[in-house]
Amino acid sequence: MNFPLSKFRNTTTPFYYYDVDLFERTAKTALTQANKYGYIVHYALKANANERLLRILSGMGFGADCVSGAEVQRAAACGFDPKSIAFAGVGKRDDEINLGIDHGIFTFNCESEQELEVINELAKAKGKVATVALRINPNVDAHTHAHITTGLAENKFGINLWQLDEVAKKVQRLSNIKLISIHFHIGSQITELEPFVELCRKVNELQDQLEKIGVAVEHVNLGGGLSVDYHHPDEKSIPDFAGYFAAINKTIKLRAGQKLHVELGRSIAAQCGSLVTKCLFIKELLKKNFVVVDAGFSDLIRPALYGAYHKIENLTSPSTESKKYDVVGPICESSDTFDKDVSLPTTQRGDYLVLRTAGAYGEVMASQYNLRSLPKAVFSTDLK
Repeated sequence: MNFPLSKFRNTTTPFYYYDVDLFERTAKTALTQANKYGYIVHYALKANANERLLRILSGMGFGADCVSGAEVQRAAACGFDPKSIAFAGVGKRDDEINLGIDHGIFTFNCESEQELEVINELAKAKGKVATVALRINPNVDAHTHAHITTGLAENKFGINLWQLDEVAKKVQRLSNIKLISIHFHIGSQITELEPFVELCRKVNELQDQLEKIGVAVEHVNLGGGLSVDYHHPDEKSIPDFAGYFAAINKTIKLRAGQKLHVELGRSIAAQCGSLVTKCLFIKELLKKNFVVVDAGFSDLIRPALYGAYHKIENLTSPSTESKKYDVVGPICESSDTFDKDVSLPTTQRGDYLVLRTAGAYGEVMASQYNLRSLPKAVFSTDLK
């Protein structure tokens, strides 16, 4: 990724920089590979809900995967067809459900028997029929971080396998909802294809199980996030969408006329975004050297929250020598550390540093802790 430093100097740090060309190429690659098999791609707004990026995706024909009423509203406002919006989430408020009903969204991905009853009641009050999916917890291990694993039996998400027959039968008795899909989500940043293959095998078994009790659906929605390479953002800037979709196609057994949907977020947005920050001070101690930058975990919380890695580069140092630094922010918490013992060119006050692969779960998770201002977004297309 090229960083237009001469233009950066006119922008107050910290800020998120988005390479629009890379974003568009990544999105087009995902769509091209999905279209080989007739699959439908929904973009997960929770990864990055920047309005300009969303309008690019809606213009390409992506659907939307939302997990709050505000995300549903944002998707509709940014041009996504409501009939392409799936609304997931274990705790939907009544007002959020009413919003989805009013918009006529594709599905509510329902996670409990009680949620189905509530949606039925709210739809009945409006004289409408809401289309729903059963989010089934498949008990598939995604082999990812515990905080972003969603498909195990001990997780809060979805309808457990032992409940499925009873819940599926109950849906058929509720007159103001229509079951059209089954939905799954096993986690995020999944680095191997085998969990997706295992999920497809599980889906095949569950479809057989449902058909035995007279339940057939028009859609199958496979959630779960394909990984990106945080260590090599330039060498592997676009994920292996070809391998991902080929693995699904090889294993899944769709019924005649069924449509398969996937939900991609991080893999679309992560590599196009970087957090640009400036060195405020250098602290050289007996055992540690610190680079104190003006970005903090209020701007990018992933390292503090997950211990997540982001490659850090010094964009402006002319030095050919390197030192090891702890790169830390200004927030009054010891967890406000982006990384430790990072090898960087000798760094000085005023140098620009960049944290790579920050386009997903970066800007969207920013806060105003310590009353800090939210980081602004800068787009490559505005700096030409």
